[in-house]
Amino acid sequence: MSVLAIDAGTTGVTAVVVTQDGRIAAKAYQEFAQHFPRPGWVEHAPEEIWQATLEAVRAVVAQVDASELSAVGITNQRETVLLWDRETLGSPRRAIVWQDRRTADICARLRDEGHEQRVAELTGLRLDPYFSGTKLRWLAENEPHTWALVESGRYAIGTVDSYLIARMTRGTWHVTDVSNASRTLLFDLAEGDWSDELCGILGVPRDALPEVVPSWGEVAVTDPRAFLDLSLPIAGIAGDQQSALFGQTCFDVGDSKCTYGTGSFVLTNTGTTLTRTEGLLTSAAWRSPGGELTYVLEGSIFVTGAAVQWLRDGLQIVGSAAETAAIAATVPDTGGVVFVPALTGLGAPYWDPHARGLIIGLTRGTTRAHIVRATLEAIAFEVRDVLETMPARLSSLRVDGGACANDLLCAIQADQIGLPVERPELVETTALGAAFLAGLGIGFWDSTDELRDTWRLDRRFEPAGDRATSDAAHARWSEAVLRAKDWDRV
Repeated sequence: MSVLAIDAGTTGVTAVVVTQDGRIAAKAYQEFAQHFPRPGWVEHAPEEIWQATLEAVRAVVAQVDASELSAVGITNQRETVLLWDRETLGSPRRAIVWQDRRTADICARLRDEGHEQRVAELTGLRLDPYFSGTKLRWLAENEPHTWALVESGRYAIGTVDSYLIARMTRGTWHVTDVSNASRTLLFDLAEGDWSDELCGILGVPRDALPEVVPSWGEVAVTDPRAFLDLSLPIAGIAGDQQSALFGQTCFDVGDSKCTYGTGSFVLTNTGTTLTRTEGLLTSAAWRSPGGELTYVLEGSIFVTGAAVQWLRDGLQIVGSAAETAAIAATVPDTGGVVFVPALTGLGAPYWDPHARGLIIGLTRGTTRAHIVRATLEAIAFEVRDVLETMPARLSSLRVDGGACANDLLCAIQADQIGLPVERPELVETTALGAAFLAGLGIGFWDSTDELRDTWRLDRRFEPAGDRATSDAAHARWSEAVLRAKDWDRV
């Protein structure tokens, strides 16, 4: 027997099949288009997400015996928000993606109206365009005809997990879990449910929102007419970063991981205690079928892997992300170049939606290798900034995501944070976490202790560089960040 996991990410959908010993038996990936209708705006076509999901699942199921699949788990890009018709399941417009910055002025207006402290108190979040709630407020203000159908009950609101479940079940279920709900600005962390007060502040009808269900346990069943002839219990749901934390088996208080994806996300398990720290976010990690809610502290960095993608697609100075380590290794340092990849503003711990990307320190001697190395250093600097904001010092940092395959990045990261960096054998921990949740939900695995035994170390990177050199490089980075902040208002 095995478990199917769907990881609906920002640039594509990964489908994996996970066996009982925690290994990936099959994997498939399908990209979908990114839409940039205006500077700072990022959108996805819901139908393209759905078709990419079908293609990835079709490809992975072809590699295994489909009759052996026992459940499906879903993990997803979190703050992206979608609308769809409850009857036809068609979407009236493209999804507004978590990277989108169009609601910066709405956030400023809500602050001016005095809502920021109360929103932070209830949600553990900030008034930032990153989160779903202000995107919905923008839709209400700018697309009133569409919004009228939300208010009438015809259109449903949801994050990508809710949308996929609706499509997989032909609209039978409209659900989400706490990890996704807690990223909307509409969820009361202490109460563990949608907040009428927050819905009122943002003008969102509560009836349009999905039911919040446990993160594991049988919550829905796929309809074979819609989902490739597969009838499977949907038994695990989690936003991508919480899913990666689960996949890294970070089940104890203080356990931490960093996922290097489109952005980078540092999460620390704080158990059943709501912990708040300036510059970081407090969110729900997962909720058990018994109702116990586990929390996390999170540092959300918006652009890391996306910066490498920009080197490839925007500047066209690398052919692939995989070659960045070799290119960067041709120079001993950046030659004084610093890159602040604030391509969609700055997230934790700065929270400046008006920051913009900056490359500084260029000379006639600057080469593409210096810029590529500066990009890898920027990723490590951003993670260091988040970890220095965490209330407790870690003993090590577990890493995952595509970029952690870059040995040079992991080595730079260890030098910058002064801690060992541990890379597991399976770096697809986001999809693995969804599989773990679904497997727990149907009894495929009996306990988190059994899951913990599946974690295997690939390589441990020890700090090796000179501390003074690392600190000097970080000081230059900090100065460059100051120059990038608030640039959109200059």
